[in-house]
Amino acid sequence: MSFEKLIAKERYGTFTILKFSEVKGVMADRVRTRYAPSPTGHLHIGGARTALFSYLWAKKHGGDFIVRIEDTDVERNVADAEEKQMAGLAWLGIQWDESVDVGGPHAPYRSMDRTEIYEEYLQRLLTSEQAYPCYCTSEELEQDREKQMAAGQAPRYIGRCRDLTEEERAARVAEGRQASIRFRVPGGRTIVVEDFVRGNVSFETDGLGDFIIARPDGRPTYNFAVTIDDALMEITDVVRGEEHISNTPRQILLYEAIGWEAPRFAHAPLILNPDGKKMSKRDESIIQFIDQYRDLGYLPEAINNFIVLLGWAPSGEKAEEEIFSLAELIDIFSLDRISKAPAVFDTGKLKWMNNHYIKEASLERITELAIPHLVKAGRITESLSESERAWVTRLVGLYQEQLDHVAQIVDLTAFFFREEVVHSAEATTVLAEEQVPIVLAAFVEQVARHEGELDPEEVKKLLKAVQKETGYKGKQLFMPVRAAVTGETHGPDLRESISLLGKEQVTSRLNTFLGN
Repeated sequence: MSFEKLIAKERYGTFTILKFSEVKGVMADRVRTRYAPSPTGHLHIGGARTALFSYLWAKKHGGDFIVRIEDTDVERNVADAEEKQMAGLAWLGIQWDESVDVGGPHAPYRSMDRTEIYEEYLQRLLTSEQAYPCYCTSEELEQDREKQMAAGQAPRYIGRCRDLTEEERAARVAEGRQASIRFRVPGGRTIVVEDFVRGNVSFETDGLGDFIIARPDGRPTYNFAVTIDDALMEITDVVRGEEHISNTPRQILLYEAIGWEAPRFAHAPLILNPDGKKMSKRDESIIQFIDQYRDLGYLPEAINNFIVLLGWAPSGEKAEEEIFSLAELIDIFSLDRISKAPAVFDTGKLKWMNNHYIKEASLERITELAIPHLVKAGRITESLSESERAWVTRLVGLYQEQLDHVAQIVDLTAFFFREEVVHSAEATTVLAEEQVPIVLAAFVEQVARHEGELDPEEVKKLLKAVQKETGYKGKQLFMPVRAAVTGETHGPDLRESISLLGKEQVTSRLNTFLGN
C-alpha cells in the first residue's frame, strides 16, 4: 500500500481519498469578507468589532459579508453558542449574505460539515510531500520545547518526523502511534504580510517550524481550515484582531502550497480595559459580552457607534464627529483608518453615547424596553391594561432623558412603588425646617379637597394655592413637598411625579409624615 493510502486508512478507517476537487481558490471580482466565530461562548466586544469592521468594508464596496462557524474545537463548543453569536450580530443590525441559516453558493458554512473538503486538500499536500505525518508524542515535544527554552531559543518543532522513510512510518503505526499531519515549512524564506493597518510585516520561515494542520482524529487545525475555507469561499479581505497576525505567514504558505492567491489582511488593535491593561474574559472592569448590553437596555446603534471607534477614526470633515448611524459608517468606513495603537474601552463614553441614543429614540421604544425590567423587579405585571400601559409610558418618559441604560428605570422609579417613603439624609434635613408642617398641612388639604385626577396642571394650581395661603414659595415650598412625597430632594418634574403617584398615594404619604 502506498504511503498516501496508508495514512488515509489509518486516519479515516477504510476510506481512501482518490479524487481531488476542481475548485480553484481564485480571488472574487467583488469584495467578500467574513466573520468566523467559534461556538465556544457569547459574542464578545472584540468579536463584534471584527464583525462590524468586516461588514462595513464589504458593504462600502457593494460586496458580500459571510458568517462562517468554525466549530473544529469540539471539546470547547457550547450547545447554544452558535445561535447566541448570530442573535447578537442580528441584534446589532449586522446582516449577512451567506451563512448556516440562509445558505449560499459556498455551503456548508459550518467547519465540521466541511470535513471531506479538508480531507481532499490534506491529501493533496501529502501527495506533493508538502505535508507529512508526525508521530511524536506530547512528552517528546515537551522535552524538545524545554531544551530550546533552556538554550534561549524560541520553541518550534525540530523536525523529528520530517524525513522518515516509509518503513519508519509503518513501524511507528505498528507501535500504535497516531499521526498528526504537519506542513513542511520551506527554509530560508522571508514571508511579507501586506497589512492594511501595519503595512508590510515580515516573518522568517526558519523561525516558524513545521506546524500541525490536522489532528490525529482527522480534524483540521485552525490555520488549515481557515485557509481552505477563505480560499474556497473567495474571501478577498480578512479583517481580524492583531492576535492573529502570527498565524498569517503560516496561512500564506498554505495558500502558496495549494496554488491560491492570498486575500488582503487587516489586523485591528487590541482593546484595553479602562486601566489601560489587556482585557481578559475574567476582567470585571467592563461588561464584555453583547447579550449583556442588550439585556441591560443598551441600544444596538449605540453599541455599533461605540465599538467602531475602538481603534478606528473617520477622516476629513467627519474627523471631529462621534455620532454615526450604520448607514453613515458604511459610507465613510475605511480599513486604512484603523489605528495600530491599542484602543481603550471608555465606559463613561459608552454610557454617554447610549444616553444620546436613548434620548433620540421614541418614548414607545424605550417603554417597550423598560417594561421587562419593571416586570422582573415585580413592579408591574406582564399583562397591562391600556390605562396601566399609559401610566408606565408616562413614568418612563419622566426618566428617559437621564437613562444611560434602560435597566436603570428600576432603581430610578423605586419611590413610586414603595408602600412607605424612605427619606434620604438630605430629605430628613429639609423636613426638619420650621415651615414644613405648615406647608405640608396646607398641601394635603388642597389635595384632599381636589375632585378628580391629579394631572400636572392641576398639581401646579394646588401648589400655587398653598403658596398664596402660607406665604412660602420656591425651595421652602417645593423641597418639603418633594421630600415628604418621594423621600428625595432632587428628581424629575415634581408636578408630573405627584400626578403619577396619584391622589390616594400622595395623601397617604403626607398624612403619614404629619402623623394624621
